[in-house]
Amino acid sequence: MENFFLYAFIGIIFFIFMSSFFTVKQQTAVVIERFGKFNGIRQSGLQFKLPVIDKIAGRVNLKIQQLDVIIETQTKDNVFVKMKVSVQFKVITEHVYEAFYKLEYPHDQITAYVFDVVRAEVPKLILDDVFLRKDDVAIAVKRELNEAMTTYGYDIINTLVTDIDPDIQVKNAMNRINAAEREKTAAMFESEAQRIRIVAKAKAEAESKKLQGQGIADQRREIARGLVESVAVLNEVGINSQEASALIVITQHYDTLQAIGADTNSNLILLPNSPQAASDMLNTMVTSFAATNIIGEQMKKQTPRVKSKNHTSTDYNPSDTSEANEIKQ
Repeated sequence: MENFFLYAFIGIIFFIFMSSFFTVKQQTAVVIERFGKFNGIRQSGLQFKLPVIDKIAGRVNLKIQQLDVIIETQTKDNVFVKMKVSVQFKVITEHVYEAFYKLEYPHDQITAYVFDVVRAEVPKLILDDVFLRKDDVAIAVKRELNEAMTTYGYDIINTLVTDIDPDIQVKNAMNRINAAEREKTAAMFESEAQRIRIVAKAKAEAESKKLQGQGIADQRREIARGLVESVAVLNEVGINSQEASALIVITQHYDTLQAIGADTNSNLILLPNSPQAASDMLNTMVTSFAATNIIGEQMKKQTPRVKSKNHTSTDYNPSDTSEANEIKQ
């Protein structure tokens, strides 16, 4: 029985001794209290505390932490937006005591300061400026948090405005404005391009007509020079200028008719161009129509000869009325 108590006592002593040792993880600090009073801070590694007398009051995370705060606020132009502010912070190693004992809920404290700063800065800006100057808002939040949280042993590493979300109707209106602006710009560029095309086409047509006019002038000049040379040649053989001119005109007239006749797809009709010739042509047409009508009436008055079985169509004689008389009898 005595051995049992001895073993039990030795076991209790061994357990108490072993509980005096503990380990602290990297980037972690342990707060030690002795009879409820702060005794010290233990860093990473194997540590020792007095059994029963000392106890671990808590562990403080020394890593960089991030807190995302979502805030709904109003801009200067009365647009409600939701903003997401990400705050990156950590506990200062030399101020673990302040971080552990002075601040009960650090996340709530940081959130309150973020709300206060954002709702003080954003109402000064219109919606477009909120997007453009979000970095200014983030800097203001960081400055305010640093002044407040350093006292409690916290260091604000960075603050970022990661999202700005206006109302869905506001976003749709902004998209329509952007689309209209882009369509306006596109229309301006298209109009400018069309104007350039029209100007270029007009310049090309003007240059073409200019060159065409020069070509016609050169052609007529060469024709006149050729006519002068032709008249001079004809004068040498005893033909005067008037006869030579008439001969050249007739020659050109027949050359033109020949050129027109050479085209098989031509549907050109040549009519006399003098008033007397037109009158003669009209009289000829009237006479032709009248003669045609007379011939038609005469043919209707003629009695056709009845064909017999022994006659063929070649035996028909309009002046022979003998068979017609026989039929009447």
